[in-house]
Amino acid sequence: MTMGHTSTKLDMIIDTHAHIYPQIRGQIGAGKTRGLEYGLTTVGTDTQRVLPPLNAKVSHTPPMLLEAMAWAGVHHAVLLQGPFYGECNRFALDAVRQHPNQLSAAAYLDPWRQTARQDLAWILKQEEFCGIKLECSDTSGLCGIHPDARLDDPQLDWLWTEISDSKLTLTLDLGAIGARSYQTTATRKISETWDKLHIVIAHLAQPRPAVDSSNMARQAWYEQLDLSKLPNVWFDTAALPAYVAPEPYPFPTAGRYLKMAIDHMGPQKMLFGTDTPGLLMHANYPQLLQSFQEHIGFLSLEDQQQILSQNAKKAYRMSDQTLMPAES
Repeated sequence: MTMGHTSTKLDMIIDTHAHIYPQIRGQIGAGKTRGLEYGLTTVGTDTQRVLPPLNAKVSHTPPMLLEAMAWAGVHHAVLLQGPFYGECNRFALDAVRQHPNQLSAAAYLDPWRQTARQDLAWILKQEEFCGIKLECSDTSGLCGIHPDARLDDPQLDWLWTEISDSKLTLTLDLGAIGARSYQTTATRKISETWDKLHIVIAHLAQPRPAVDSSNMARQAWYEQLDLSKLPNVWFDTAALPAYVAPEPYPFPTAGRYLKMAIDHMGPQKMLFGTDTPGLLMHANYPQLLQSFQEHIGFLSLEDQQQILSQNAKKAYRMSDQTLMPAES
């Protein structure tokens, strides 16, 4: 893929996949997650690096994200959550209340917990939440905690109805190709049955080198991308550089997968996302945006603007009046 270059200034840039947390205190299939110091975290009995060793406390606070956004030229970010970091609903809610023009937030929910209905009832009372995020992946999400979890379980029908009726967006991380969480058929069923429910699938359905070497993996990836043909389904593009590691900046293979997806589904259902701060292990925040812009530089300015902001406004029902205006 030949990388283009765009010198024309875009109206707005929205990062649809960012995280904040006061500490790492979560639970995944491998065990408890606990932040240590200088970017290190215990995962069960293992120790992993999740951030560069820049500060003693393993945290990513609203001021840290907002300064990074200003540095990169990102106007707005959608805050997402998952079991790895631990539930941060009130932390995210406070951030949105303090910075409503720059931040939106989806709430954390585990629908397989016994308290799920009460948890959702509390979420729905908080008008600031724009969606519900289900981190379903086997390795760092709900399918690792609940191995038999199925999105098409009829016992979850109440949940999709509640989210749809509340006009919240459902964000799904369906994990890696071939994993138990990669539930394309179940997601299609939800999308078609609750056709007013906006659904965002994270990580562009996780393209990895397997899509080059395995016809089965490539077919499974394209089948999930085909959900974009439904009027209520979008895909964010977060974390693509992580899937081609250790390939260095500017991540040409990630750019090739991005172009493959655009060729297959078009730019109308694609949302820019970074997965910061986890992706800071691969590049700084401005580099994540710059490399992405280079990779979509072959598109018209109108199509680039769709991916970088306009599609996000539709998927997350964002009002222009509440978004921070672009700099002059």
